[in-house]
Amino acid sequence: MAGSLIKIAETTVSSAVASVTLTGIDSTYDVYMLKMNKATLDTDGSTIFFRVTTSGTADSDSEYDRAYKVLRTSTSFANVSSTNLTSWAYNTLGTATGEIGNCIMYLFNFNNSSEYSFMTLETAELTNSAELQGIAGGGVHTVAETNDGINIFVDSGNIDSGTFTLYGLKK
Repeated sequence: MAGSLIKIAETTVSSAVASVTLTGIDSTYDVYMLKMNKATLDTDGSTIFFRVTTSGTADSDSEYDRAYKVLRTSTSFANVSSTNLTSWAYNTLGTATGEIGNCIMYLFNFNNSSEYSFMTLETAELTNSAELQGIAGGGVHTVAETNDGINIFVDSGNIDSGTFTLYGLKK
């Protein structure tokens, strides 16, 4: 059926891991979707990051650019933009009850070696400052190469739990 999501890979984390890598992006679909559901961390104040993978290995070059609008319940919105990073940042989470991260990330041009891979991101989370936030934005990996997946990791500690699913979007 046109417009259907086809599950490519899924990892459910139930005990602490340093990172999650989902691969399986190929020329089958033009657009892929990553769903991160109920992610928690084991270290307070840690930030979740994303990297593209090439042949299953996370690309840690300084070629990640991003621009987000952060919608916040405690104050006005924030604009965030950065260039030449080593990954795309998500948000800072904590370890208190209810601090959790969720996102939908659409992945474009990952299977096209002549184009930059880019993503759009929509999130909802309860942060380490007990603030409900949402992010809307996107990012680009400014290298014309084929990427076969996405790597999710934290800057400190581990991913404690969550479900991470990669889908292909059927035309």
